[in-house]
Amino acid sequence: MKKNILVIVKNNKVEALRVAVGLVLLSDQVKVDVLDKLEDSPQVQEQLDVLNFADVPYEILEDRCSMIDKLAQDLVSSNVVYVI
Repeated sequence: MKKNILVIVKNNKVEALRVAVGLVLLSDQVKVDVLDKLEDSPQVQEQLDVLNFADVPYEILEDRCSMIDKLAQDLVSSNVVYVI
């Protein structure tokens, strides 16, 4: 049975994106929610490019009001959640 995995990118954003990229190797469904902005760096862009290539959906949540609703929806629909 496939799992729905949610990666919440909170503190160490580059490392969290790397974890999400690594989870793509599994046969499970991976989704990424980014809390606040991502820095504009080559390391971040490299991970986003891989996520885009693998068709992994990610969303940058900057608005606090909509962030809570989106996270609640994603948490309920996930079997596994990583907060990094």
